Amino acid sequence: MEKRYQVFVSSTFRDLEVERQEVMHALLELDCIPSGMELFPATNETQWNLIKKVIDDCDYYILILGGRYGSIGPEGISYTEMEYRYALATGKPTIAFLHRSPGKIISENSEPTQEGKEKLQAFREAVEKKLCKHWDSPQELGSVVSRSLIQLIKSTPAVGWVRANELADREATMELLQLRRRVEDLQSELSKVRTSAPKGAEGLAQGNEEHSIKFAFNATAPREYRSVTWSSTFAPTWNDIFACIAPLMIHEAAEPTLKHAIDGLAEAENTERLGMNEKLLGHSLGGFRISQDDFQTIKVQLRALGLIAKNDKTRSVKDSGTYWTLTPYGDEVMTQLRAIRRNEDGGDASTEIVEGEGE
Repeated sequence: MEKRYQVFVSSTFRDLEVERQEVMHALLELDCIPSGMELFPATNETQWNLIKKVIDDCDYYILILGGRYGSIGPEGISYTEMEYRYALATGKPTIAFLHRSPGKIISENSEPTQEGKEKLQAFREAVEKKLCKHWDSPQELGSVVSRSLIQLIKSTPAVGWVRANELADREATMELLQLRRRVEDLQSELSKVRTSAPKGAEGLAQGNEEHSIKFAFNATAPREYRSVTWSSTFAPTWNDIFACIAPLMIHEAAEPTLKHAIDGLAEAENTERLGMNEKLLGHSLGGFRISQDDFQTIKVQLRALGLIAKNDKTRSVKDSGTYWTLTPYGDEVMTQLRAIRRNEDGGDASTEIVEGEGE
């Protein structure tokens, strides 16, 4: 939609009539809507309220200052200065255009009294502390107003005005609002899904429930070089299994990497126990590996629980491996399982010193 901006032009009138015409032409060429109240006698409170309303309705405010201060209002300052102060106070995008050499302005267009000259000088000094430009002739003023307003519109976009026939009708607007609310609701639901277990997961084995896993290992008798393969089972909890492999999938992990980690869990959980078995006393144990069938079951279960997902990013043709990554929900569960909690009593953890061989 094409926007048009309404611009309030504030100035004294009789001494700047030609200059105002140049400014009006410049604004019209920019498809702006000129507006100003200096043509109306601001002599009472009702008129001043009208001026403020017009300024409020405008998108931008420009001040033209020449050799006259203007008619004085009830507060002892000119209505031009009152308009300028009000525009600043309300945060209206404002720019001022000051005559570069007020001393060269003909006496007919200058302040006749010393008091008026002093007030004009004080006003100029205040205005020069804000955004302002200078001009010498009406033609230069029109040109500098045009360039400056274009820059102001770019740096400080305003609401603007559009033709009524370009606006969406009421039904279309209501439909857009309803669609926007629906999008927000769906985004909220999606956020909840990403950080919670999927529907139906409550009926699946999980958490601190144990799961029996078959594994094989090698045992080498004392003074023997050949090892014998043995098999056994152990029952870690689902939390133990997931906590073991989850950190590997913060980015992504290949299936062999995950299986190797669970093999390590089997070794850590069973080496001491198996070493106390009468048949294995004195044997060297190693090569722990869980069954491939159990590994596949673990993958399916963790996927069904919404903890992991297959990473389908594009890879090279030579890379035929399968990679897994954490879901947002899986990342949250991992953090709960693996993050170290603060020591509630505030004391330092004891440190055990163990004597061993040097490296």
